[in-house]
Amino acid sequence: MSPITNWPDPGGSSSVSLTANTLAELVEETARAVGAGRPGAVAVGAVLGEETALHGAPPDTLFEIGSVSKTFTALTLARLVVRGTVDWETPLAALLLEARVPEGAGRAITLGQLALHTSGLPRLPHRLMPRGRRGALDPYARCTADALLAELAATRLRSAPGRKFRYSNFGAGLLGLALARHTGRSYDALIRDEIAAPLGMADTRVELDEERAARLAPGHSRTGRPRPRWHLADLAGAGGLHATTADLLKLALVELGDGSGELGRAVALTHETERRIHRAHTIHPGWYGTRLPASLGRHAVLFANGRTGGHHALLAVAPARQTAVVILSANARSVDRAGFDLLGRLSVDALVTRR
Repeated sequence: MSPITNWPDPGGSSSVSLTANTLAELVEETARAVGAGRPGAVAVGAVLGEETALHGAPPDTLFEIGSVSKTFTALTLARLVVRGTVDWETPLAALLLEARVPEGAGRAITLGQLALHTSGLPRLPHRLMPRGRRGALDPYARCTADALLAELAATRLRSAPGRKFRYSNFGAGLLGLALARHTGRSYDALIRDEIAAPLGMADTRVELDEERAARLAPGHSRTGRPRPRWHLADLAGAGGLHATTADLLKLALVELGDGSGELGRAVALTHETERRIHRAHTIHPGWYGTRLPASLGRHAVLFANGRTGGHHALLAVAPARQTAVVILSANARSVDRAGFDLLGRLSVDALVTRR
C-alpha cells in the first residue's frame, strides 16, 4: 500500500483518441495490454453511460485491492456521518476510549482528518513493521488492535492535526478500527453491512472462506515472483479488502450517481469534501481527485489505487462523463497508466455521444 508518487495524467497519453471501437473491444484491448509480459491474472471492467463490460479473468476472480480499501473505509465513515452517528470533527479519542491518542499544538485528531490524511500520523506504525525479508512478505501481520493502540500511544505526530497532507496507512487503519469498535462489529462485518450487502457485492470482504480463497488469484511481485497473501490484522481499513471486478463495478455505478438514500448521500459527501494537496490534485475521503484534460472539458476524476505484495488495483470514475474503469492485477506492477488511458478513451466517446 502506498500513496501516489507519480501523478497520472488522464489523457496525456497518445493512445487517447476518438475511436469507433465498442466498449467491449476497448476493455478487451486494455486487458490484453496489461496482461502482456506479466505473470498473474488480470481483470478489466468499465462503465460508459448505461453500458458495462468486463474482460480478462472470470468476473468472480478475487484480488487483493490494497489501498482501494480506504475508499470503503471512508465511505463507511460518510454513511455514519449522514446517519448522524458521528461527525467529521468527532475526535478519534472519543471512539477509542481505551487509547492514548497524541495531540499536536493542542489539536485533537479527528475522524475526518484520518480520512483526508491530515492527522499528522506517520505513514506506518514503524515499530510493528518487519525488518527481515521473511516478514516483509506479509508486513502488516503484527498489526493487531492492542499493538496498534500501543504504537499510537508512543507516536509523536509529524505535524499538528489538520495542518498538512501526509499519507498515512497507520491513520487509515486506525479509522477502520475506530469505526468497527464504535459500531460493535469487526471491520469485515462493518464493510459488508454498510456497503457490500446493500450494493450486492457478495465477494467484497477481508476474510475469505474456503470457496472464496480458491477464487483468489495467486499474487506475483513486479518481477514475476510468486507472493503470498497479505494479512493486515486490525489495520485492514488501510488495505485489507479483497474484491472482484464485478463487485467494484457495482461500487463505480453508485459513485457515478446510481445510488439513492443514505448511501447515495454518503457518496455525494465524499465527493464534495476535499482539500487541495497539489496544483492540479485534491484529496477526498477515500479518493484522490484530478481532472480530465482541457480537450475533454476538464471534468473531475476521482481515483483510488492500491498495491500489495502481489496485486495492484485501480478504480477511477469521471461522474460528469458517466465513465469508470476498474483494473485488478495479480501482479504488483502498476496498472495506473493503462487505466487512465482507457478512461480517457471512454471519455472521448462519452463526449462525442453527448454532442
